[in-house]
Amino acid sequence: MTRIRVFIVLGVAIALGGTFAYATYQYIQNRPVHEVSLPTTPVVVAAADLALGTELRREDLRVIAWPADATPAGSFKDPQDVIGRGLIQTVAQHEAVLPGKLAPVGAGAGLPPIIPEGMRAVSVRVNDVIGVAGYVLPGTRVDVLATVSPTNQPTDMTSKVVLTNVLVLAAGTRIEQDTEQNKPVSVSVVTLQVDPAEAERLTLASTEGKIQLALRNPLDRTAPTTPGIRPAVLLGYAAPRRPATARAAAPPPPPTVEIIRGDKRAQEVVQ
Repeated sequence: MTRIRVFIVLGVAIALGGTFAYATYQYIQNRPVHEVSLPTTPVVVAAADLALGTELRREDLRVIAWPADATPAGSFKDPQDVIGRGLIQTVAQHEAVLPGKLAPVGAGAGLPPIIPEGMRAVSVRVNDVIGVAGYVLPGTRVDVLATVSPTNQPTDMTSKVVLTNVLVLAAGTRIEQDTEQNKPVSVSVVTLQVDPAEAERLTLASTEGKIQLALRNPLDRTAPTTPGIRPAVLLGYAAPRRPATARAAAPPPPPTVEIIRGDKRAQEVVQ
């Protein structure tokens, strides 16, 4: 009899719990939903990841509703305001297109609008080794090492860092004509941003010798001075050259006075 009572109580509890759960579910489902509409404004964003130098087209852009109280300063509402302009910075997908990432109106697209005033873009041919196995990408910074012999003698061959902390503007391949086989060949090219004096050094280094790129940490702004290294020093046959140090200035001469005694003159040091 006791077991029957336990089963009856358990059944009643399950029935009441199910009824309560069902009633709660129906109450929540039938509860009116209060929708809150926020004021928005149209903003032009990138429809996909856009690379530096891209000329914006209509298919590169989208217009989305952006919360009016959080609209990026300077954002555009109409895609026609930015179509045809070039990017001087990369833009990620769904990122707002802002004036600071665009070349001036009429400046065109591609590499020229990216070059700051007073700077130059110089391209050098590289291979997988010189290009640090493909890690030299636009936006990275490199040091340029040159290996050249000033006397055309192998013993005078010297490797030295000739440029430091150089910005990479572009990296890719181009098609050139093979003069021997008269066939097009693919050549890897890296374009560096330098000033006119650095452009001269880079051109001479790539023409008279071999160059190598050394990838830098973008947060490292140091520019250490190195004496360069020759084969004899590399193999331990000669002592490395030490960087020139400034000589200590000679002490000034002690003050003197001229003493005249009759027809004789003498210089006396003042203590």
